[in-house]
Amino acid sequence: MSFSIELELQNFPKHIKLKDGKKAVLRQLLPTDEKEFHQLFQGIPERERMFIKHRVQDVKVIRDWCKNIDYGRNLPLMGIVDKKIVGAATLHQRLGGWKRHIGRVSVLVHPDYRGRGLARGLISEILEIARLASLERVEAAFIGEQDAAMKMFSMLGFNQLVRLDDYVKDMQAVTHDYILMGLDLRTDEEYAGVGG
Repeated sequence: MSFSIELELQNFPKHIKLKDGKKAVLRQLLPTDEKEFHQLFQGIPERERMFIKHRVQDVKVIRDWCKNIDYGRNLPLMGIVDKKIVGAATLHQRLGGWKRHIGRVSVLVHPDYRGRGLARGLISEILEIARLASLERVEAAFIGEQDAAMKMFSMLGFNQLVRLDDYVKDMQAVTHDYILMGLDLRTDEEYAGVGG
């Protein structure tokens, strides 16, 4: 049976319980999410927004994302608490080329909702979809200062693949270390079946 993103998305919304007892709803980005999704990015401190590859403070960028959703290429899952988008994780896929078997994962959570397990819940769902989509590996890129994010990804089984000192520049032209982490989904799946 072949995997279908549309069929998998019928399993959403999903509900998870956060560490503080609140409930979060996880579901795909919808065209009607433009305003709430933009507000998520506005709540991210400017020093962190400098490392996002797109001009997310520009509502036109978010509008374009919401109007041109292609779940097969970029599957954004929203984390919603009290009817407000407070987190997002995306599975980026290349539909051809020499990295078509490798997905890229990104996650962003509003500072007020960090440390509650939302990022972990979002990434876990993204990884499950990546497995179902027959991706063999997933990668996530970081700058050196993102210690908490790298720790969370390592707890999910990601390993550091590459570290390049002073390799990337932020919007202020300040250099930062670049770290690429990866997870082999085939190995991960084999270990998951061991002992239970």
